[in-house]
Amino acid sequence: MVFEGLADKLQGALQKLKGKGKLTEKDVKEAMREVKLALLEADVNFKVVKDFIDKVKDRAVGNEVLESLTPGQQVIKIVNEELTALMGTTQSKIAFSSKPPTVIMLVGLQGAGKTTTGGKLGGFLKKSGKRPLLIAGDIYRPAAIKQLQVVGGQLDLPVFSLGDKVNPVHIAKAGVEHAVKHGNDLVIIDTAGRLHVDENLMEELQNIKQEVKPHEILLVLDAMTGQDAVNVAEIFNEKLGIDGVILTKLDGDTRGGAALSVRAVTNKPIKFIGMGEKLNDLEPFFPDRMASRILGMGDILSLIEKAQANFDEKKARELEKKIKSQDFTFDDFLDQLQQMKNMGPLSQLLEMIPGANSKQLKNLEVDEKELVHIEAIIKSMTKAERKNPSIINGSRRKRIALGSGTTVQKVNNLLKQFEQTRKMMKQFADMEKGMKKGGKMKFPFLGR
Repeated sequence: MVFEGLADKLQGALQKLKGKGKLTEKDVKEAMREVKLALLEADVNFKVVKDFIDKVKDRAVGNEVLESLTPGQQVIKIVNEELTALMGTTQSKIAFSSKPPTVIMLVGLQGAGKTTTGGKLGGFLKKSGKRPLLIAGDIYRPAAIKQLQVVGGQLDLPVFSLGDKVNPVHIAKAGVEHAVKHGNDLVIIDTAGRLHVDENLMEELQNIKQEVKPHEILLVLDAMTGQDAVNVAEIFNEKLGIDGVILTKLDGDTRGGAALSVRAVTNKPIKFIGMGEKLNDLEPFFPDRMASRILGMGDILSLIEKAQANFDEKKARELEKKIKSQDFTFDDFLDQLQQMKNMGPLSQLLEMIPGANSKQLKNLEVDEKELVHIEAIIKSMTKAERKNPSIINGSRRKRIALGSGTTVQKVNNLLKQFEQTRKMMKQFADMEKGMKKGGKMKFPFLGR
């Protein structure tokens, strides 16, 4: 889970306040002490923590809060608002140029994920109608150019390269000229990184900036490096003047310090976050939604957006008809499963459900392998078996188990679950018919 340790501790500290009918100033101070420790353990910058706690305390110990009917809820509301403000209050978007192409320059240390992030960003913006060109400007790291070409190929994005013997400043300039000639309205320049910030790196980046005058300089930071990421952000901002940050590896075992500190320390917004290794695992950063997730309030808007982006509306209408006519087959089941998988790991989706706090999610084992087994079992069935599972006898079950690399027991379990799902769908379809007729409602599954 994103910010698992921090979320756990913050929710625990605030839950104590929630359970009290009346709060005293002492209660608030004790809770804030726990919140402060949780933030420091999460590697949040000390000054950022101090300012945050002071702001929450000033607001939380006022009469309006302590004398309200739900003081605990009011304090949680204040923490949520201040956490949102800490991360930037509102979503910060890419500033596109009125005169194309918009030039985005990606900078950062080696290992932060710049090259892959460049491809992901191009793929993300292509969905909104842009025509991106990726420029391979990292001539030092072995296979960096090839990596960008492979990523570009997978996302169907053009990649401009002059090899690894040409000066990166010249490559960037020639790439922008190429974009103008070929109608690319967006240019993403992948630049070289180093293991540490040094003068040669900064001089090269400053020269590229001077030559191509990028509209946006985005710093790619590895969220798992915690406080170090914030120190790097300070240096890059001071030397280069960045316009925003892309945080990568936020799905890893990260304490969250970078996400909570970088905006406050640099005064530059986090624009995107990397939530996985797949090429579509890049999301716009919404401070209010992230604050809600950290505090266990869910993120229903992101969940809806993921569903809308991955679920085919035409297929959904066809599925609705099949459910009503009780013609739901294993092919439909498989199709739904694959669309759900495209939304991302189940553990991440569950985090977005309001009320699903980190403790509950930790106890809930989400076995992604189980979905792989289900998919394998269905794909091992014949077309006739998928359409009419009732024909699957003992010998067919053995064949399906062998073909899917599972057991007969797993095949039996899936058939049983599928039959129960079909029955439930039939009952809901019957209920809907009853409602439309205006007759007395019957609930067959409740025995009424």
